[in-house]
Parts: sequence; C-alpha cells; structure tokens
Amino acid sequence: MTDNVHPTAISVEDEEIKLVADIKASAADNVVQTVLKTDERVIARVTDGIYRQPGSALRELISNAYDADATRVVIKTDAPRFERISVEDDGHGMEPEALAHVLLHIGGSAKRNDIGESIGVTAFGDPTKSPGGRKLIGKIGIGLFSVSQLTHTFQIITKVKGDDHRTVATIALRQYADDDASIGSGGAKNFESGKVNIWRERAADTDMHGTTIVLTSIRPQARDTLRSREIWNAIEHNESQSEGEERQVIEPPRFHIGRVDRTGETLQTTSDGETSALPWDKGDAPAVAFKKLVESVWKESTLGSPNTKLDVIFDYYLRMVWQLSLAVPLPYVDGHLFDMDIAGWAEAFQLSNLPKGQAQKLDAAGKPLRESIDLKDPAEHVGDFEVLFDDLKLARPIKFQGLPTTGNALKKQLIFVGKCHEEFKKFPRELSGGPLGFEAYLFWTPKVAPVEHQGALIRIHGSSGTLFDSMFMRYQVSEQTRLRQITCEIFVNEGLDSALNIDRESFNNAHPHSVYITKWLHGALRQLASTQKRLAGEIRAAVRSENRDAAVSSIQDVAAKVWRDESDDVGSMPPAIELSHTGQKSLDSADAYVFSHAAIIPLRAGANTTKTKAQGAILEERLKAIAQVLASFGLLDAVPPRKQEKLLKAIYEILDASGE
Repeated sequence: MTDNVHPTAISVEDEEIKLVADIKASAADNVVQTVLKTDERVIARVTDGIYRQPGSALRELISNAYDADATRVVIKTDAPRFERISVEDDGHGMEPEALAHVLLHIGGSAKRNDIGESIGVTAFGDPTKSPGGRKLIGKIGIGLFSVSQLTHTFQIITKVKGDDHRTVATIALRQYADDDASIGSGGAKNFESGKVNIWRERAADTDMHGTTIVLTSIRPQARDTLRSREIWNAIEHNESQSEGEERQVIEPPRFHIGRVDRTGETLQTTSDGETSALPWDKGDAPAVAFKKLVESVWKESTLGSPNTKLDVIFDYYLRMVWQLSLAVPLPYVDGHLFDMDIAGWAEAFQLSNLPKGQAQKLDAAGKPLRESIDLKDPAEHVGDFEVLFDDLKLARPIKFQGLPTTGNALKKQLIFVGKCHEEFKKFPRELSGGPLGFEAYLFWTPKVAPVEHQGALIRIHGSSGTLFDSMFMRYQVSEQTRLRQITCEIFVNEGLDSALNIDRESFNNAHPHSVYITKWLHGALRQLASTQKRLAGEIRAAVRSENRDAAVSSIQDVAAKVWRDESDDVGSMPPAIELSHTGQKSLDSADAYVFSHAAIIPLRAGANTTKTKAQGAILEERLKAIAQVLASFGLLDAVPPRKQEKLLKAIYEILDASGE
C-alpha cells in the first residue's frame, strides 16, 4: 500500500521559509505571488463571512491593533458613500516572518503559542501577552480576514521600527468550495482562500512602525448596509407615492450621516440644505463630538416615548459606532464606575458568592468604589489605547451619574459589585478550561437608555463581541420590569476565552466557565431583586405614613396597582402620561409619555362651565390611567409612536360617548 500523500507536496514549514526569503528579496518591480492557505475546512469558511455585520470586521481589525501594542487607531470610512475604508494603527507592524505566517496559517494563530515569540507577536516567555505586556484579545488567527464581510480585495501596508523598508501585500479573497482542497504533508488537507501579491519598498523614516489596512471595492451588500439603504429605500418609495391611502408616515432616523442614491451622490435630506443630521457640530473636537452623541440618546429619552432604541434614533453607521465603542478596550465616556465616589447619588452593596447569600451594604462614601473590595478593572493598558473613527474619538458610551429623575420610589441608583475566582480543582484542566476569575457590577436605575443597554455584557481582558444580553444568560425568573432597569458588566481577567465561539460574538453555553458565570449572575440578580424590593418597600411605607390623610384618586390607585402587580415591584409607579399643550414635558420625569393634548382631546362646543371642566378633568384622568394600564402590559409600546395618539383619541371618544 502507498501513503495517501501528494508526491510533489512540500511541508508548510518549508513553504513558509521560502516565502519569507522571497518577500525579503522582493521589490515593486519584483512582486512575490502566493496563495492564502488554511489548515482546517471550517476556518476556510471565514471568506464566506462568519461575522454577522460589517461592523464586526472593523472590531476585529481594532482588536488586532490592540494586540500589536498600538496606542492609536485611525479609521476613515468615506461616509456616507463607503467606497473606501482604511484602518491605520501605530502598533509594532509585521516582519516578513509574521506576515508569511499569517498568510499560510489562517486559523492557526501564532498568538497563544510558542511561535508568536519567534516572529515578534507575543511577549518573551508568555504567549498570552503582547510584546508590550497586554493580555491578548485575539487567539483564533482569522481576525484580519474578517474583512471578507466588507470586501474580497484589500491591501496590507506594514512596517516595523528600524526597518528601512515597508512590506505591501494586496489580497484577493475567494469563496470556498468543497473541491478547493489540496493534500499537504502527512495527508492533511490545505485550502486555498485567496491570491496574494507581496513586495517590499523603501521607507524614508526607519523609526515609523504600524500597519494600515485599506479596503476598496466594498461589497454592494455591505455598502448598502453601511448606507442604511433599507430604511432610505422605504422612505424614498413612500415619498414617491401620491397623497392618499398608500402613503404612510415613515420618519428617517433622528440622527444620521445622510443618504446617497444608487450612483453614490449625496441627497439633500433637510430643508436648509444639510445632508446629515448629527448630534455634534462640525467644529467639535473628536472627544466632544462623541460625548454629544452619548448625550443625544439620554436627551431623546426625555422627549416623547421613554424607551429609547438605537435602531429608531440612529442609522446603521451611528449604531455601528456605538457598538464598536462598547466592544473594544476603551475608557468610559464619563469615567469608570469603580472610580466614582457614590456619596449622594447611589447606594452600594457587595454581592455574595454563596448559593443563598445576601448582598451586604458597603460603606463606600468619600472614596472610589474600587477601594471598598479591592476591585482591579479596568484591564491594564486600556487607558493607553484610543480609537479615532472619522470625526469621533470613541469611548464606552455608558453613563452612571447625572441621569434624569423618574417617578420611582427609589431616587438613588443601586450598585451591586462582586468578584470571584474559581480554580475548578475537582476537574482536569482539559475539561474545566483552567481557572476562572472575574469582577462585575450590576447597576440598577429606574430607567436605562438606550434599551440596548438593558442586560449583561461580558468583557474578556477589556474586549467584548457579545454586547448586552437582555436575557441575562437565560434568566428564567419573571421579573421583566426589574430586568429592564439593570445594566451589568462582567470583567473577566482569567479564563472564559476558551468558551468563545469562532466568531467571538457568542459563547459555548456548555463550557464550564459559561455555566459557572451563568449561575453566579443569576444569584446576583436574585440578591439585587431582594434588596431593591426591601428598600422600595421601606420608602413606600414611609410615604404612605406621611400621606395617610391625603386623598388619593381611586383611578390612579387602580393604575398604580396594576403596574406594581405586573412589574413585581412594590416601590415603583407607572410612567406618567402627559397631555401637553406645548409638546414639552411639564414634569422633570424621564419616563413620561408625552402626547399632544389637541390631537387627543377635542374642543368642546358650548359654554365651558365649572361642571364641564370637572367632567373633562375626570375623563382625562381615566384616559391617563387606561394608558398606564396599557403600558403595564407592554401594549402601549407595541403600538408605533405615530399611532399611539390615535389609539388614545379613540379610547377618549368611547369614554366621552358613554356619558360617564
């Protein structure tokens, strides 16, 4: 019998050595040609796009820059046309050896193994860290090729400090097919994923270093997504309809970068000739512009419907910016929660790690919260990293202080902090995944904005691809109202990365680390609910005692009882319903629904006597109570904002017609 080995096959190692030598001898007029190769069939599918959104590709490129010890990443997107995208960093850059390894080992990352040290991508003696000492984010070796979500052709320009040449590679990715495999050494299959041209060219500044990725020929589907074509197409189609039944009220996103037609020409979208609607001014510094972006979300939450959703107020581009800001290792827009003095605006509690433990109040006033239980996050080096995205300097868009007041009985935010380290000593390392260590906070506030921040977000060494999980890792207890009032972040400093799926946007739920964190989080939620109920009950009892002689409207009592029953929160009150004559809120309440009085309540004919005024006031109170009951069951939010006033008007007319 003969071995199943291709007679002309050479080892990948020999091929890599030859490629390095060819690159070093190359020039602009002596281009090296090679192919991208993968070691496993499943990794080859990266060129089919395992990532879900175009923004995921940019996230991976930013993560690669972080792992290369970059201090600055500059992204230019050519918005709103998106014909060309560049990502430039000041990291170490890639030696020819590192570039050759990347091209011939997609999915066989040099990170997290001994090869990384020899080609300059990991620290000496520690394959889990970058040369500069950062905990590595990437490990799978496909991050660079996530750009297949955006384009099939791109260019890499890279240079290391002290080299008088830069290396340039142009790459054309190809789609995977089952018959693309060739037989490598030992009978292993190799898969060709694309063609590469590489050359070296002289650089004027030998001290410069870093890598630039240039994406051209953006895929039509990705470009349409970046341009928010779906919503603009719907608006344009609606605008082309004649007045009548077929024409609907379709509003553009509150904030957007503008729209382009099929030819790529920008279309005017406002009456004053502006082509975009942005929450910052053209002359704003990048950090100021980003802060205004964050403030715009909270400001929006105080106007009209209190449930602010990013997909309603932002186009895809601004949502992508927001999600990138959450995903990569960056400081918070207004500072880390652990660094804040909570005196006067919040109460803090330490979470127990015991199965039936209870949260204990922390005496944290007058000092940073982290000092109370020795919290370590943020991850080391996060403050040494910045990302400039077009006109914005990104930061984590989560606010903790200065939030709008609400009608909730509890006027202070509640902060629950905890930390845990588990060795899994009863299990072999190959089954447990090794030790697991993390810190966490659960931030309770009556109102979370945007609604996409309701949930739990897991960071590994400062990075996340999962964003907020509104289900809190499959929490089954029915406390939907309270869960909508919680933002949670879990900062993993050891372990869990082996539980990440290949796209880094989801976890293997069966992995021991995932199972452990899930159980811990559910215990933390139970402790939070117990504490919040107790505090709200105490406040409400005090309020009842102070107001026992005050007359309370029976109508309001009904609505309040329904809200408390449905929310399972004895301390909460239903959102206010305001019928405004001016369109502005009259109460300092962020969770109020604001409607036009004229659109719902018709002008009455005849004399406006004291009796009719009283009857009208009662009708309005009943209408508000019904609206609050609808909100209690989530039915008011189920109706589009433009139709909510029509619904309330119909209810009012029924109440008025009944003669009550």
